[in-house]
Amino acid sequence: MNPRFGNDAVSIFDDFGPRDGAAVILIHGHPFNRSMWSPQTAALVAAGYRVIAPDLRGYGQNPPLGEKTLLADLADDLAALLARLDVEQAVVGGVSMGGQIALEVRLRHPGVVRALVLADTSPAPETGDGAAFRRALAERLLAEGMAPYTEEVIDKMLAPYNVMGQPEVAARVGAMMRATDPRGAAAALRGRAERPDYRPVLAELPASVPCLVLVGADDVYTPVAEAEGMCALAPHARLAVIEGAGHLPGVERPAAFNRALLEFLGEL
Repeated sequence: MNPRFGNDAVSIFDDFGPRDGAAVILIHGHPFNRSMWSPQTAALVAAGYRVIAPDLRGYGQNPPLGEKTLLADLADDLAALLARLDVEQAVVGGVSMGGQIALEVRLRHPGVVRALVLADTSPAPETGDGAAFRRALAERLLAEGMAPYTEEVIDKMLAPYNVMGQPEVAARVGAMMRATDPRGAAAALRGRAERPDYRPVLAELPASVPCLVLVGADDVYTPVAEAEGMCALAPHARLAVIEGAGHLPGVERPAAFNRALLEFLGEL
């Protein structure tokens, strides 16, 4: 539990499906909210899973708390949420920043993690240049709001051909980004500037904690080579490359993403 904010940092979340179903917690990335998982939530609930999809602290409907939010803070928030819901163990999945938070949950609360699902993420520690970029971006978002940043990166969040070819998806993703509270986004960016090295977490995963690594074939932020490197680190991990997608394959190609996810979960 985070000692500064207690159990209430994540008060807004979805909890769908049978209470006795195997639990899956899905962690959104930056700068999104829990609604990004709606295609996965529907498919998982239909298959009998209990799906917990929170808004992270400072995102969606959960307000920001403080000027810097470490990934450790976010991981503790989620562990506290699972404890409040009497979930002793869950499949912990996340995309991008959410994948890093999933690794932090495994690092700080290993007993909670039944399996890992890591989509379009990187376990490497932040670089000096990366840290400077994130801190500068935090200040920019506070000064300008989310709209200019959204327009600048939408064709990196989604494959450019999907921005044009899936206008409803692009509109949905853009709306999520613009609706994010700049204070929450800035606090998380400052925390990610201090991101540690999660490669040892992957390397030390036992066979009893399976890991699925997913990546969009045309992801420019965390390309396929990054995902392949993660699987090389984690000897029991499997890789699923989602064709026709960029950084958010669960949104861009939900059917293919869901097939890979359900197949993996079905073998646990």
